[in-house]
Amino acid sequence: MNTLIFLCIAGFLAGFIDCISGGGGIISLSAFLLSGLPPHLVLGTNKFCSCCSTLISSIKFAQSDKVDFYLLKILAPFSFLGAILGVNTVLKINGNYLNTIVLILLLFVGIYSLFSKTAGMEDRFTGFSRKNMALGIILALCLGFYDGFLGAGVGSFLIFGLINIFGFDFVRAGGNCKALNFIGNVAAVIMFAMRGQINLKLGIPIAIFMILGARLGTKVALNKGAKVIKPIFVTMSLAVAGKMLYVIMR
Repeated sequence: MNTLIFLCIAGFLAGFIDCISGGGGIISLSAFLLSGLPPHLVLGTNKFCSCCSTLISSIKFAQSDKVDFYLLKILAPFSFLGAILGVNTVLKINGNYLNTIVLILLLFVGIYSLFSKTAGMEDRFTGFSRKNMALGIILALCLGFYDGFLGAGVGSFLIFGLINIFGFDFVRAGGNCKALNFIGNVAAVIMFAMRGQINLKLGIPIAIFMILGARLGTKVALNKGAKVIKPIFVTMSLAVAGKMLYVIMR
């Protein structure tokens, strides 16, 4: 019972943080690993919980016109395909091989966002073009794969990519990020479920708390805007990088 309470609290915090800045997965993944579940079962159960929370946050962002459905229509299939490939890969090999690459990228994302005064603070989107859509497809496929494979910091990468490719502000990038996250999560959950790697006894109550956290986090993101999101985004990017460094150095 104490383990379940701990996991529910961690799930609430993960859902809250993830909706504001991304990076919540590192909280829930770490908590699940501390529970003693096998690694693949941890990944599958965590993905199930994340799928539930991202659905709720995606709906909230969409209701506030922060999701571009034309963009989603183009990029979603690539997120879905990438996640399927990622899950199939992680079930065969150890995810630690990606840790060094993820660490370097997260440090870059966090430091760049920290020192760039304009990135993500204003919505500078001027329309879709062949160039930004091609870059968006590559982003969706690669991060869909990574989300299915490991997932730590994927929200931070997606938000950063959407800001720099399309000129979105943090709020609009967060809305589109959650929608793409949900598509990738659905694919990953299906694959993990087919392999019997989801613990619903733990997953369902934790998912409920993650949904509650996501509702609150989405409300804060929509009401407070980029000025609040940016410092949390930078903090979580660097925190996840710190976690990855700890794993590498251990």
